[in-house]
Amino acid sequence: MKKKRMFSRMSGAPVIGAVALAAVGWGGQALAMEALPDQPPVPADNPMSTAKVELGKMLYFDPRLSIDGTVSCNSCHNVMTNGTDNRPVSVGVKGQKGGRSAPTVFNAAFLSAQFWDGRAATLEDQAKGPILNPIEMGMPSEAAVLERLNKIPGYVAKFSEVFGGDKALTYDNLAKAIAAYERTLITPNSPFDRYQRGDKKAMPEQAVRGMKLVEKVGCTACHTGPNFAGPALPTGQGFFQKFPANVDNEYVEKYDLMGDTGLHSVTGKEEDKHMWRVPTWRNVALTAPYFHNGSVKTLDEAVRVMAKTQLNKTLSNKEVEDIVAFLNALTGEIPPQTLPVLPQPVNMSVVGDQ
Repeated sequence: MKKKRMFSRMSGAPVIGAVALAAVGWGGQALAMEALPDQPPVPADNPMSTAKVELGKMLYFDPRLSIDGTVSCNSCHNVMTNGTDNRPVSVGVKGQKGGRSAPTVFNAAFLSAQFWDGRAATLEDQAKGPILNPIEMGMPSEAAVLERLNKIPGYVAKFSEVFGGDKALTYDNLAKAIAAYERTLITPNSPFDRYQRGDKKAMPEQAVRGMKLVEKVGCTACHTGPNFAGPALPTGQGFFQKFPANVDNEYVEKYDLMGDTGLHSVTGKEEDKHMWRVPTWRNVALTAPYFHNGSVKTLDEAVRVMAKTQLNKTLSNKEVEDIVAFLNALTGEIPPQTLPVLPQPVNMSVVGDQ
């Protein structure tokens, strides 16, 4: 069994050792699958509060954080559905298309690194990026974002209420508020969770067969832990795996699996080529299309691709059906959402003719 590779966003160096071995267990035995905890980890420097979550929700839904007032966080990570936009790649301002499929925001709070390539250590770090990305939300600078929000009295008052002081409206605090809201976006009580907690009728027999099969085949060497995205690691250390690991198959060219170099696009290091943060299996039945480039339309095909490219195994139709049944049992309860009423500017438009 190969050692699974970690990457530290703090040191910039790969980490291979006891933590990595713990992910797969000694002798190639995967760790037990776990039910989703009731609460995600919360950093000490960004404690949760009702007011902060409310502010974060406003910002998350506000398209005025984009240059032309057309794109919000929710545009690509739609919390009214499954936390994604179900597109192969997302569409940003001026109709521009990004290069990767939007990962779900649901249960992202359980990940120790964010984005497909793990370049952000925390939800706070992640929240800062898309607003300034020229393809996504297109704001030219942090200062431009703050200038716009300062023209909306309701936001000025809300930031002061949540963070205190007359200079509370900062880009760091904006990110903290969005991250606090995102930490409420967890999906507990899936059939699998209920099964793990003792309700042996929660999953149908086919899903139980699939659960045993993913361990037997070797899928849970990477997709383990309560989020099925690898072991719990210190903040900033993503759990990475090379994808595709086996390139001698039809799927690599068919789905252009090597066109994007993953972590290498961040670090420039040769050893990081095609290394990707392991994505969650939670709610995977809802988040098609699949993979970083959204190239695979159906879950059963995604299972076949992963078996061949990662484990060099060809699964029978029955095996695929059983695994898909288990993956469907990881669909949890989407937290109910209501649209927030956003603060308004007075006697002017903050978007203008952008």
